[in-house]
Amino acid sequence: MGLQLVPKSKIPFLKFRYAAIGISTFFIFATIALLFIKGLNYGIDFAGGTLVQLKTSQPQAVSTVRERLSHSGFEGLTIQEYGSADEFLVRAPDLGEESRTGSVAPKLAEALSVGDLTTEVRRVEYVGPQIGAELRQKGLMAILFSMVAILIYVTFRFEFRYGVGAIAALAHDVILTVGVFSLLDKEINMPILAALLTIIGYSLNDTIVVFDRMRENRARHRKKPLIDVLNLSLNEMLNRTLMTSLTTLVALLALFFLGGEVIHDFAFTLIFGIIVGTYSSIFIAAPVLLAMEGYY
Repeated sequence: MGLQLVPKSKIPFLKFRYAAIGISTFFIFATIALLFIKGLNYGIDFAGGTLVQLKTSQPQAVSTVRERLSHSGFEGLTIQEYGSADEFLVRAPDLGEESRTGSVAPKLAEALSVGDLTTEVRRVEYVGPQIGAELRQKGLMAILFSMVAILIYVTFRFEFRYGVGAIAALAHDVILTVGVFSLLDKEINMPILAALLTIIGYSLNDTIVVFDRMRENRARHRKKPLIDVLNLSLNEMLNRTLMTSLTTLVALLALFFLGGEVIHDFAFTLIFGIIVGTYSSIFIAAPVLLAMEGYY
């Protein structure tokens, strides 16, 4: 027999469905409140402006960098340490011609260079505000269209009620992931959008496998109450779900800790998404399916 993390489990998952849905509803509303109060930290890809990566000859505190640039007349900058104390990402709003020509980068480096301290420009990226708004709209549409396509696919593969359960789980995963990004003030950019779409695909795969077993067991155990059949299916697929999630997490944790600053947020998004995706396949998709069958 293969490795089993939870051999012959008989966990009454759906017994806890009201508590699980209550907890998830709380976090969803908390996310909505965060988005209204705090909003999202859009990167250059979506907000427009100039991104400049600077490397100083000596380690500097972020507050020192901000103070020096502010004294030189640069306002509205977002500054963060980038991997080490001598490298920084500076995000500037659209400054017109200076941003378009890239001349703002050497001016930032010059303003930061004081005495023996020298500053090197490592990278310059510019996105116009109209392009940023267009990318933001297209990113949202990509997520919405993918969910509609998934609803259609699951409806044809199973039934409409299964599709509703799958979409509820996917929306739950995306909303909570966005909420964590708002809470931690992490930047939303194109790689993060790709990570969100990856989470949708991963979570759907797990949900489809569970739904497939539920359909088989409903045909096999016609006399059993629906809630018992769903619990049986969840327990039968529990080892598969945990093994898949854990092996994927091992690779993502390696990326998170060893992959460097560039891929750090991408790996973080997938790690969080896989954790909530595993949870939602059990505690969101199945209870929604149960409710769609009229079992409350």
